[in-house]
Amino acid sequence: MKFSRLTLLGCFLVITWCSSSAQELHADLIPKPNKVVINEGALSLDQSFPVYYSERFMELSQLATDIPGMRISSFELFKRVKKQQPTSIWILESQASDNLRASEYTLIINPRGIVIKSPDVAGAMAGMQSLHQLRMLQDSNALPFVEIQDKPRFGYRGLHLDVSRHFMPFDFLKKYIDVMALYKFNQFHWHLTDGAGWRLAINRYPELTSKAAWRPQAHFQDWEQYGKRYVAQGTPNAHGGFYTQEQARELVAYAARKGINIIPEIEMPGHSEEVLAVYPELSCTGLPYTQNEFCVGNEQTFTFLKNVLDEVLDIFPSEYIHIGGDEADKSHWKTCPKCQALKEKLQLQTEEELQSYAVQQMDEYLQAKGRKMIGWDEILEGGLTDGATVMSWRGEEGGIEAANKGHDVIMTPQSHLYFDFYQFDPRTQPKAFGGYLPLERVYSYNPVSTQIDADKAKHILGAQANLWTEYMPNPQQVEYMAFPRALALAEVNWTEQEQRDFPEFRRRLQKHYALLQDLQVNYYRPSFDVQYDVVYDSAKRSNRITLSSEQFDPTIRYTTDGTDPDNQSPLYIAPIDLAVSATLKTASFLDSARMSPITNVELDIHKAIGKSVQYNTKWNERYPAQGERTLVDGRKGGVTYQDGKWQGFTSDIELVIDLDRREELRRVAARFMQMPGPGVFFPGSIKVWISDNGKSYREAGSLVPHVDANPGVLDIQSFEVKFDKPVMAKFIKFEAKNTKNAFLFIDELVVD
Repeated sequence: MKFSRLTLLGCFLVITWCSSSAQELHADLIPKPNKVVINEGALSLDQSFPVYYSERFMELSQLATDIPGMRISSFELFKRVKKQQPTSIWILESQASDNLRASEYTLIINPRGIVIKSPDVAGAMAGMQSLHQLRMLQDSNALPFVEIQDKPRFGYRGLHLDVSRHFMPFDFLKKYIDVMALYKFNQFHWHLTDGAGWRLAINRYPELTSKAAWRPQAHFQDWEQYGKRYVAQGTPNAHGGFYTQEQARELVAYAARKGINIIPEIEMPGHSEEVLAVYPELSCTGLPYTQNEFCVGNEQTFTFLKNVLDEVLDIFPSEYIHIGGDEADKSHWKTCPKCQALKEKLQLQTEEELQSYAVQQMDEYLQAKGRKMIGWDEILEGGLTDGATVMSWRGEEGGIEAANKGHDVIMTPQSHLYFDFYQFDPRTQPKAFGGYLPLERVYSYNPVSTQIDADKAKHILGAQANLWTEYMPNPQQVEYMAFPRALALAEVNWTEQEQRDFPEFRRRLQKHYALLQDLQVNYYRPSFDVQYDVVYDSAKRSNRITLSSEQFDPTIRYTTDGTDPDNQSPLYIAPIDLAVSATLKTASFLDSARMSPITNVELDIHKAIGKSVQYNTKWNERYPAQGERTLVDGRKGGVTYQDGKWQGFTSDIELVIDLDRREELRRVAARFMQMPGPGVFFPGSIKVWISDNGKSYREAGSLVPHVDANPGVLDIQSFEVKFDKPVMAKFIKFEAKNTKNAFLFIDELVVD
């Protein structure tokens, strides 16, 4: 690393500094920088600092006043070193000798003051945010002497916010941007329009905000259940809102000051029922409340969209404009004379090609205006124009396909980056969209798939998390769902893959909880609930149980004698080995107080473990778990069917266990999951058959599982078929009926 003469001079000029051990001060930044050196000593902040800046960093230098406790005495254009200079802050454009590339920066804090260097504004902005974080993370009024050299892994580092389903106050958007900037995000994807409400004033089409921005129900779910209608602004039941063009311009300028670009999204051709309610002539039927998609055979549709985009382009200087393009129902196009006439005229074969035509019209229009189009991965259907960028959300497949075809891609797969998913056990959390996405799973994501050709990896611009607000009615819930998961994504996007380590990230995160508290962010608090993992050792015929919680250094106590754990129960310090069937009870403690519900871990050393299983019906290929070993490996699943322990079926379950020899049997039990949101239900009935030869079977027992008439968000139950008296058999046939035609998820068959 090379430093300027100014920096080297500062290492020998001790003006105002305080002695401190490196252990007392720290640089636990998120995202983790490429290189950090903490030196002995600290810079006292009990003084005022003049700020010297290179000319291109004049506006950026003003951000020094945003740093809490940093007293700034003056701002001055940097020209040359003055011997009488006091301890100062320098924000300087790097020279060739500094060896810094685009977006790279160095941050040096030493007795002479603070020096940030970068070849460009993006790098200098990152250096300023690192300084801001460093200040907020310290418990004392001092900064550690550090040397940081850093650069981002990806150029696109995004967070999304849907303000259609629930309108968010303008001031909250600024707060959202503030926190984004602090963690080095640089793209705010503003989802401004959707069926639940149009949120940006368009002068040429006033009814978009005088009516299509308002609904008679405050909450999205109620609106969706009761008719999906709109009302005029000012009516007694009007709920909603919109942003004026002046507000949008103000937010664009505010975000730009923090180094963040705002990408507006104007949905088309689907998700547009609010537009068609007030301008029904743009639909295939010509009637309001009949469809969600624009009529692509109607030339007025494109006139409308281009007029809207003209005003959008005037407000937003963003290179990228998002046009949606997802989940369009094409059934109306199939029966619409105008759409079919266009299809015939263009000699198109499918409605997918018709959508592609509509998308291409918008892409060409935006390119003619000097902009680039982004759309969700459905825009790949029917072909895509050169220059379009794909946002891959339905998994990584669309992004992989687009990148290998030479299109730029932003990865935003549901599996890792949909922050409307539950982040802990759904039974303990506010209502969410579904799914399960804990902090560690977000952190584990790598945007560059191994399925992308090496020479095409450059097309992965970065990653973005999406916050769809069906179940986020206010800013507090948005914050709860976004943070701290957004901090994990910040590191995914910024830090080189080989430098990332979740336990080390988790250690640094502990300091950032206090930072988020200082910013009054309503983040999700780490749970005290005990989580467990059980691994069966077939050689020892014993279970090894590992206990943990989201607390960084939890105090966990447990019992195996059936009693509830208290503050005198054994302390968990290492994995527990048990060679008998038992119920382990465990809970978290803080001092002498129990801080969590008691978790019951059912441990079974049963006769089917490790035996062979013949599947007469096959599992769903998306949820194979551990294949034929899954149901007899002694492992119980957790709260998500994506954990590799739950095996999923979309048919009935029918399988046969071969016990190798005739055994005395008393019961067969099976654990199932129910989660109605994504369509996971208990079986309608269960039957157990037994046989000595594997050919002729006799029924041993059956049951009809109790199903709650109003099932909650998640339920996990063990259903037991207990025999009237012990029986002898070598083969067990197990059947579970899929009466809901949905998913059945099963994790273990216990045979005793």
